[in-house]
Amino acid sequence: MTPAQPGTASGGIGDPRFFARSGPHPLATIAAAAAATVASDGERLFAGVAPLQNAGPDEVSFLDNRRYAEALAATRAGAVIVHPDLAARAPAGCIALVTAEPYLGWARVAALFHPLPPVEPGIHPSAWVAPEATIDASAEIGPGACVEAGAEIGPRCRVGPHAVIGAGVVLGADCRIGAAVTITHALLGARVVVHAGARIGQAGFGFATDPRGPDGLPRFLPVPQLGRVLIGDDADIGANTTIDRGSAQDTVIGPGSRLDNLVQIGHNVRLGRCCVVVAQAGISGSTELGDFAVIAAQAGLTGHLRIGARARIGAQAGVMADVAEGQDVVGSPAMPVRSFFRQVAILRRLAERRPKEGTS
Repeated sequence: MTPAQPGTASGGIGDPRFFARSGPHPLATIAAAAAATVASDGERLFAGVAPLQNAGPDEVSFLDNRRYAEALAATRAGAVIVHPDLAARAPAGCIALVTAEPYLGWARVAALFHPLPPVEPGIHPSAWVAPEATIDASAEIGPGACVEAGAEIGPRCRVGPHAVIGAGVVLGADCRIGAAVTITHALLGARVVVHAGARIGQAGFGFATDPRGPDGLPRFLPVPQLGRVLIGDDADIGANTTIDRGSAQDTVIGPGSRLDNLVQIGHNVRLGRCCVVVAQAGISGSTELGDFAVIAAQAGLTGHLRIGARARIGAQAGVMADVAEGQDVVGSPAMPVRSFFRQVAILRRLAERRPKEGTS
C-alpha cells in the first residue's frame, strides 16, 4: 500500500485513520465556537479544517501571523478565522470569521471537527485490577493496564494500555492516562492528561553522604521520599516527562499547567497556576514557580529558587538565582534580557576591533 501524501484527503490534516471526525457543521456553529463575528449565510456547511495553502471551499482555515498574509490572499478556503486587521485581505469567496484571538478560535474550531474519541466504559480482559481498587463504571481500563489496591479511578477516565496506576493513587473525573504511563504516590484533579511514557511519583534524587562506609570509603544513603505529587485540574503532562514525589513536602503541579515532553520536575517543586515548561527543561528540588511562569526548552534551574509570577526563562538558560515577578532572563548564568544582549554587543565590538598599526 502506498502511503498517502501530505495534503491529500487521506493523508493530510485529520487523517481519519488516526483522528475522529465530526460534521459537517454549519457556519453559525463554527462562528460560535470561534467566538467570531461573520456577515454571511449561517447555514452553509463546512466539512473540516485545513491550513491556508491546502484548504478547499468546504474547509475552514485561520491566519494568526502577518507573515503569512500572502497565503491568505491565495487561499481556496471557504472560511478563514482572522484578526479584524486582516479581515479585508480575505479573497473573494472566502468568508472572514473575525475575532481578536484567531489562534484560540482555531483551537476551538479544530476541536469541534476533531473531538477526542469517547471513553469506552469497561475493563479490558487483559487488565489487572486489585479487588481493593475503586473504578467508576463509566471509566475505561485498557489492555494490560494495572490498577493497584486502594487506587480510585474517577468518572469517564481513560487508562491506556500497559499503564500502571499505583496503590492509593486518585484520578479525578475525565482524566486521560496514556500508554505505558506509571503513576504512584499521586493525587490528580479533574481533566488531567498524562501522555505516553510519563513517570509520576517516583522517588526524588535525595541522598545523604556517609563519610564512613563499611569499606572505609564514603557512601550515599538514600533519604526516604515521603511526600506526594499533587496535580491540579486541567494540567497536561507531556510524553516521557518525569515528576518526582516530594521528600518531606509535596511536589505540586498547579491547575492548568502545561509540561512538554521530556521535562524533569524534582522533588518538592511547586508550580503555580498555568505554568508552562518546555521540552528538556529541568527544575531542581524545592524550586517554586509563580502563576503563569514560562520555562523555555533546555533551561536548567537549580534548587530552592523562587521564580516570580509571569517570569519567563529563555531557552538553555542556567538559572542559579531567584527571578523577580514578570522578569525575563536568558543566558547561563541567567541574567535579565537587556543585560545579556548588552554584554553580547560589547563582546562583539571587542572581537571586531582591529589592532592599531604597529601593534601586534
